[in-house]
Amino acid sequence: MRIVLATDAWEPQVNGVVRTLTRTVAECRGMGHEVDVIEPSQFKTIPCPTYPEIRLALGAEEEIRERLRAFEPEAVHIATEGPIGIATRRICVEWKLPFTTSYHTKFPEYVSARFPIPVQVGYAYMKWFHKPSGRLMVATPTLRD
Repeated sequence: MRIVLATDAWEPQVNGVVRTLTRTVAECRGMGHEVDVIEPSQFKTIPCPTYPEIRLALGAEEEIRERLRAFEPEAVHIATEGPIGIATRRICVEWKLPFTTSYHTKFPEYVSARFPIPVQVGYAYMKWFHKPSGRLMVATPTLRD
C-alpha cells in the first residue's frame, strides 16, 4: 500500500509526537508498505513563535499537491494541524480524497497559554480541521474526550 503521512512534527524534533510517528512509519515499512513522509525540512520554514525548535513550512501546498499527484497514495494520514496538515487537508477535501487525522496534543491549551486566544477558539479550529477526516486517531482517552 502507498501511504502518505503529512506532519508538521518530524525529526530533528524530539517529542512524543515525533517518536510515535517515526515508529509508525518504521512499522508500516516493515510490513512492506511504501510511506512518503511530507515534513517541514522539505520546505522553506520559519521558527514557530514561542517554540523556535519547531519549524513551520511556508508555501508548501503546490509541492504537496504535486507529490500527492505523483505518488498516487492509497491512504493519506494527516498527523498535525499546522501548515503542512492544513495544506494536505485542503487538497484532500478538494480532490475528495479520503484521509485520516490524529490528535496528539492539547493544542488549544498550548496556544491559549502563549497568546490571548480563548481555548474555545482553539477547539473550534480543531473541530473544523478534523471534521472531514474519515477517522480521528488519539493516543489516550483524555485526548478523545
